[in-house]
Amino acid sequence: AACSMGNSTSRLYSVLAKTLSSGAVAQHQDCLEQLDSAQLDPIDPKDLLEECQIVLQKRPPRFQRNFVSLKKNTASNHRPIRVMQWNILAQALGEGKDNFVQCPMEALKWEERKCLILEEILAYKPDILCLQEVDHYFDTFEPLLSRLGYQCTFFPKPWSPCLDVEHNNGPDGCAMFFLKERFELVSSANIRLTAMKLKTNQVAIAQTLKCHETGRLFCIAVTHLKARTGWERFRSAQGCDLLQNLKNITQGAKIPLIVCGDFNAEPTEEVYREFSNSSLNLNSAYKLLSPDGQSEPPYTTWKIRPSGECRHTLDYIWYSQHALNVNSALGLLTEEQIGPNRLPSFNYPSDHLSLVCDFSFNQDPDRLL
Repeated sequence: AACSMGNSTSRLYSVLAKTLSSGAVAQHQDCLEQLDSAQLDPIDPKDLLEECQIVLQKRPPRFQRNFVSLKKNTASNHRPIRVMQWNILAQALGEGKDNFVQCPMEALKWEERKCLILEEILAYKPDILCLQEVDHYFDTFEPLLSRLGYQCTFFPKPWSPCLDVEHNNGPDGCAMFFLKERFELVSSANIRLTAMKLKTNQVAIAQTLKCHETGRLFCIAVTHLKARTGWERFRSAQGCDLLQNLKNITQGAKIPLIVCGDFNAEPTEEVYREFSNSSLNLNSAYKLLSPDGQSEPPYTTWKIRPSGECRHTLDYIWYSQHALNVNSALGLLTEEQIGPNRLPSFNYPSDHLSLVCDFSFNQDPDRLL
């Protein structure tokens, strides 16, 4: 079948429309294989946002969140690097396994939830986007974000729980996207995390990028550690494995590092202490929002399941505090905004909040730990 893409807005809409339902994946598989995203016309983000808002016109408007300036009196001679971290909630899990008892199934329809996710990304315009629980990479995020100028990488879990759900869209995994106009890819590693020398079902992506503007190298990593209580030692072992990989990639922290992830671990857990006390000299960016700069936010995920209400801090953006400054961070949703039925909802597409930080390089590139 011919895969006519039309022109301008109709061209854009045909791509968006193709991602509106799981059934479209099989229907357009040949088309997706034929279309090299790099050969497609670029998308104007304003046009894509407009398309999303048309789909979402019956939903409540997006929540207002403001950036909090954290910049000390350190002048920066380059544009900040905006990094976005988000567990977007795998579609198969949201509809089939997670049992959000207060969230209407109507709110989880992919046709609209996808547009809510895209709207959130387009609103904050990250230079680097790190996502977990991505199960619509090939039919949605890669074709659209590549046309917005991002280079895209995906690493699925070996045994994704999405595959246990009827009418799934394939495995979920971690995905990373960076703007090619700002960065050049120097090296990339897909890491299958180990625990007690055993390969696990959790993964990470680590990429070394070169900033066009400054010529500086830095490493960006994304991960999603094992979920659930009772697996604390397992997460700790996975964290140690990831840190060891990152030590090798960054040559023992000579290359600045940013690590984004859903760690499935509260700050009281061992894996959190491992990252805090690592020789890579990492700090958690969102601690800087607290009055003393020492406390994590009260929550990054808030949901209601049959077992009860779950309000936890599990998501983090770690960074090399000797080499990078946090200029600002996006404030969290308030309890009032989230509402009594918690997340996800008609207002917000995931059970996890997105985290967004603006980073700048320390002005002394030779400064050591």
